[in-house]
Amino acid sequence: MSPLWTVRLARRAEADFFEILQWSAVNFGRRQARVYAETLSLAIGALAEGPEVLGARCRDEVGKGIWTLHIARQGRKGRHFVVFRIGGATTIDVLRLLHDSMDLERHI
Repeated sequence: MSPLWTVRLARRAEADFFEILQWSAVNFGRRQARVYAETLSLAIGALAEGPEVLGARCRDEVGKGIWTLHIARQGRKGRHFVVFRIGGATTIDVLRLLHDSMDLERHI
């Protein structure tokens, strides 16, 4: 088994998380917002396996060293990307949580 990676959330990613949940609660209800919070958290937590976790993609066309992981995975639905970069030997920095319809280059 490979060592786990440290996953750090930038302030902007934390703000994205809470904004997404507020919007979800208003538009879909508190229960659905809790389900979506779990979906987001599971995707972020999966990065502890490293940047090449199943579903992660290097997105150099968006920015050098930028990776994305779509949160719709393992039977869960969602429309957001976890946008991250490798921050050290075993560190991943989550930069943003962005809706998959957004222009990633513009928002990073």
